[in-house]
Amino acid sequence: MIDPSQFRSVWQSKLVLRGAVLTGACLTTLLPIFASSSLAAFKNSPKAIVDEAWQIVNREYVDGTFNRLDWQKTRMELLKRNYGTRQEAYTAIRSTLKKLGDPYTRFLDPQQFQSLNNQTSGEMSGVGIRLEANPRTQQLVVAEAIENSPAAKAGIKTGDVIVAIDGKSTKSMNLESAISLIRGEIGKPITLKIARGSKSPFDIPLTRAQIEVASVFSEAKQEGNLKVGYIRLSEFSSHSSEQMQKAIKDLNRKQVGAYVLDMRGNPGGLLQASVEIARMWLDNGTIVKTVDRKGSNEDFRAVQGALTQLPMAVLVDGNSASASEILAGALKDNRRAQIVGAQTFGKALVQSVHSLSDGSGMAVTVAHYYTPNGTDIGQKGVTPDVKVDLSSMEQRNLADSPALMGSAQDPQYQRAISVLQNKPNMASPNTGKAPAMSSNR
Repeated sequence: MIDPSQFRSVWQSKLVLRGAVLTGACLTTLLPIFASSSLAAFKNSPKAIVDEAWQIVNREYVDGTFNRLDWQKTRMELLKRNYGTRQEAYTAIRSTLKKLGDPYTRFLDPQQFQSLNNQTSGEMSGVGIRLEANPRTQQLVVAEAIENSPAAKAGIKTGDVIVAIDGKSTKSMNLESAISLIRGEIGKPITLKIARGSKSPFDIPLTRAQIEVASVFSEAKQEGNLKVGYIRLSEFSSHSSEQMQKAIKDLNRKQVGAYVLDMRGNPGGLLQASVEIARMWLDNGTIVKTVDRKGSNEDFRAVQGALTQLPMAVLVDGNSASASEILAGALKDNRRAQIVGAQTFGKALVQSVHSLSDGSGMAVTVAHYYTPNGTDIGQKGVTPDVKVDLSSMEQRNLADSPALMGSAQDPQYQRAISVLQNKPNMASPNTGKAPAMSSNR
């Protein structure tokens, strides 16, 4: 920012790792290039947003050469221009960031920034239902009514068909459009028309509320003579670690004999969430190592707080990215789990996310990370211990029918079960003691 007093304020940021793109604060002491009489007008102009973005990159970007750009000259050129609207300023920021050659360092307009915040917070405004499109009928079906949500309290059940949203028919409506209509401002009313079994469709009036989005799904499955705790982790939000802890403790009480952690399709999320979840599976050992542009290293380690020592397998695929790869790499290198599936995405960068003064935001790459063994997975991904690639048809079947994941129709899951069943000295569910595979020392 140009106002010198603002150089003393701390920028809030959070470390995010997202794969298909997502933590740190420091201050800059660059002086304004304008005369003091121009400062007031400058602060309220689109040009101020451009300089805010430049300042963040200047102090935090992982590559101190800025991809061999003269970054100081770049600032002068940006501030010489006139920006008639904020959109023109946004275009200039995006064009400049593109020259860094880093797809993960990016500008977010206010709507995009709010969407990212909603994702990483693990909360959203809505009524608390998870929808799926029936692949055969194309009807929008309630896959789950989240506990204590407006939908659950109103009696909406799994299997209910949403036939209309505020009087608008859902026939031929895609899933994304339906979700967009259901979400909205907290406290605002909405009416869903529900079809249930042979009953005539009926209206259920609801009031939107702040909903904690579930990123962890778990259940105990009997697979032959082995009782398996199956956990699917869809992303790393601010609520993921507490949801994971609850899932593990619940499955421990059900006396499972092994675990399958499914991170297929998980694009990543918050770095801290991945570290906290890794600590639930590891008693000790390094989880991940990060290196910033000054060469400073930071090691994140387990702290002897594992919730279980039972054998485990981890499912990954080409869409398992970033924070997913940190967790998979930690469990693999510490020999805590067998990694099963396809090569992961290959994103080894950490971003810091900042808000700008007009409600827009920035994601800036601030560090490179390495697995505990020092492996750089950038552009390569984590290599599974047991490689199982799906055919195009198998991939399509699982994508069209998510309920098939973790079932007899899921080849990667079935291979993970085989790995666990064939592991010698399988731990007894009553003791919770781990075989050699679980050692992370």
